[in-house]
Amino acid sequence: MARGWESKAVESQQADSGAVAVTGPKASPEELERRHKAESAVLALTETTAQLQAACRPLHRDMLRQRKAALEEILAALAAPPCDALP
Repeated sequence: MARGWESKAVESQQADSGAVAVTGPKASPEELERRHKAESAVLALTETTAQLQAACRPLHRDMLRQRKAALEEILAALAAPPCDALP
């Protein structure tokens, strides 16, 4: 019985997922933690932005704006190089 293109595409994706791309040196635990925090902050910022667009009450909108500003500060701090990396 012939397989459909969907199953062939899934098989191809599964085969591709097995290939591991190695790029650069292994990240330190501190760098991995920074990346994790940045990813979490980006997700929270995306959610907050969506909630802000849908919010109707002024106080709720103000709270969401403050949360958005705080998340943007966190992202800016995580994007800056750590102090111990300076020469």
